[in-house]
Amino acid sequence: MKSRSPLVNRIAIAVGAVVITAVVSMATTLAVSKSIEGNATAINLAGSLRMGAFQLLASAMSPARLGSNGAQLQQKLADYEQRLSHQGIMRTVPESDDHPLTREYREMLRIWQQELRPALLLHTSGTPVTDQLLTITEEFVTQVDNLVNLLEQRTEARIDLLHLIQIVSLVFSILIIVALFHDLKNRVLRPLRKLVDIAIAVGEQDFSRKANLKGSDELSRLGQAFDQMTSELALSYYELEAEARDKTRELEKSHAALELLHNASRKLFANHDLCNGAVPMLQELEKLLGIGPIRLFLHDRHSAEPVEALSTSVKERPFYCRDHQCNACLVTPEQYDDLPVEGNDGRRLLLPIRTPGQLLGTLEVWYPANEGLSQTARRLLETLSDQLATAIFLERQITEEQQLTLAEERTVIARELHDSLAQSLSYLKMQVARLRRLDISGDHKPAHDAILEELSTGLNSAYRQLRELLTTFRLKLDTPDLRTALQQTVNEFSDRLGYPVQLDYNLPPQTISPNEEIHTLQVIREALANAVKHAEATEIVVQVRFESPRVCVRILDNGKGLPGGDQPLQHYGLIIMQDRARTLGGNISIQNRDTGGVEVAFNFVPKSRHLITTEAINT
Repeated sequence: MKSRSPLVNRIAIAVGAVVITAVVSMATTLAVSKSIEGNATAINLAGSLRMGAFQLLASAMSPARLGSNGAQLQQKLADYEQRLSHQGIMRTVPESDDHPLTREYREMLRIWQQELRPALLLHTSGTPVTDQLLTITEEFVTQVDNLVNLLEQRTEARIDLLHLIQIVSLVFSILIIVALFHDLKNRVLRPLRKLVDIAIAVGEQDFSRKANLKGSDELSRLGQAFDQMTSELALSYYELEAEARDKTRELEKSHAALELLHNASRKLFANHDLCNGAVPMLQELEKLLGIGPIRLFLHDRHSAEPVEALSTSVKERPFYCRDHQCNACLVTPEQYDDLPVEGNDGRRLLLPIRTPGQLLGTLEVWYPANEGLSQTARRLLETLSDQLATAIFLERQITEEQQLTLAEERTVIARELHDSLAQSLSYLKMQVARLRRLDISGDHKPAHDAILEELSTGLNSAYRQLRELLTTFRLKLDTPDLRTALQQTVNEFSDRLGYPVQLDYNLPPQTISPNEEIHTLQVIREALANAVKHAEATEIVVQVRFESPRVCVRILDNGKGLPGGDQPLQHYGLIIMQDRARTLGGNISIQNRDTGGVEVAFNFVPKSRHLITTEAINT
């Protein structure tokens, strides 16, 4: 099975090379040693052939040969011939005819068989050695020496070859081992040290160390994986750090916003002033969350569109503003471009301000489209809308309770006036009527009649004022707004006049307190009553407008106007209206119009909507 591991392959190749080198070295050594096996024996045998040749020569010269009839010589020749073909020599002689050793051996056998042996057999025993025999013998011995030399050279060559093979094997093994160690150092040890250093650095949150290993082996791939891992870990770590910082900042913002909402809720419920209590808090919330502007709209059942109640950023002073010394919501001309409009780069979030079963208003929040609005900011704004809903709901409840309190107080006063002063005036009127029936004569009759007339006029006027006062005291505001009560009053006087009385009303919701609403309604009723009795008008207009920071009330008619162009003196209705104007810290003026008729103008600056003054309760 083919390995897919380059590192293992390299190690396997190196080990295989060492093994192959060892095997080849051992095999060649074994083959060479096998090839020289028996060479020593052959050399010894070949060396003994020289001595044997001289021994045969000596035997041929010996006289004993005659006695034995040449049998001894024959035996020696046969033994010598066996030694020439000894197995020890034959193993060393190659079978190839072209080999020098084979040629020398065959030449030696030829000399022996064809020259020396016949010469020995023909030599006469006991006679001196002839030169020819000696020459043949020396030639044979020389040939034997040549054979021995060839055997020695061959043996030495094989031994040198064996040494060379061993040296080459040793050198090759050393080179392989050195290359293996070098490869292990460069491809294993150094990468491993780098990987260990990277692992230690990662443990110390240092992701800047890189292995930078090139190649396709396991450690290179592991180093590349480590580099990729450290890069991803660094990215993840930095992202986590950034996310943690963002979460920390978001939590800090949330904490600051919650603390701000808590303080704002205390101010809202303590001051009962929506604008003064909410605008600073909303502006701080805008800075914390990076949003804005924020606007609050209250739902009015008499208006098809929601009515704006407050805003954190406007170009001009809003119409509902009651404090012209406050510039909290006004922005500078340089900031005009930052205000969002429909179709620009801002987005708008609408949050309902509701209580169970009742929609009180809408909170409009603008935020940058390129940044979006986080879930935390959205939850904080929802909490804010809940707080505003609670504050507005409690504010309306307090308004209704104050209206109920004022109505109850005025009912008690009306009952007391009816049971005491009204009865006293009725009694006085009856007494004046009795005096009229008396027959008074004499010089004092004109004076008595004038006095009775004055008494009758004064009592009638007081009685009429008392009835109007009782009617006013019995008047109730059944709704939390002034508009409905004014509409009912206008309808009432329209029925009395026989033509419609026009009502022009643009007062923002919850602008004035219940006490101010009662006084405003009473001033309007008094003015309408005067117009009905004295003006002989065919057109009456009631205007109730908010001209920041004042509430302006005008009752206009096209009647005959005031006698002499000035308001009458000692007129009880006008005196009562002036007292009510002073009670509210305002002023009232009654004058003829240039186009004909009378204009009753009444204006005042609204005070705290939830402050019921002692004067209001006692009036």
